[in-house]
Amino acid sequence: MSQTVVERTAEHIGESARRASRATSAIADAIEDSVGVVRHAAKQGGDAAEEILNDTTQRLQRHPLLTVATTFAVGVTVGTLIGWMLKRR
Repeated sequence: MSQTVVERTAEHIGESARRASRATSAIADAIEDSVGVVRHAAKQGGDAAEEILNDTTQRLQRHPLLTVATTFAVGVTVGTLIGWMLKRR
């Protein structure tokens, strides 16, 4: 029994639709996995930043004189550089 052109075309269309459906599902799964990875990385980055901020705050509270001296030195250095750059113009 030979198939007609319409029947063969319908079979090809059905097979193409199944392949497209599988591909769409695979892409959706990959995107969902990627979103999960990005959320996890963002959470870890936020946690690390918070930990650094807490450590820095504690260090500044433990060494107030060193903090004031360092801030003064940085201010003088930046001020000197800005003055030097403006003088060159």
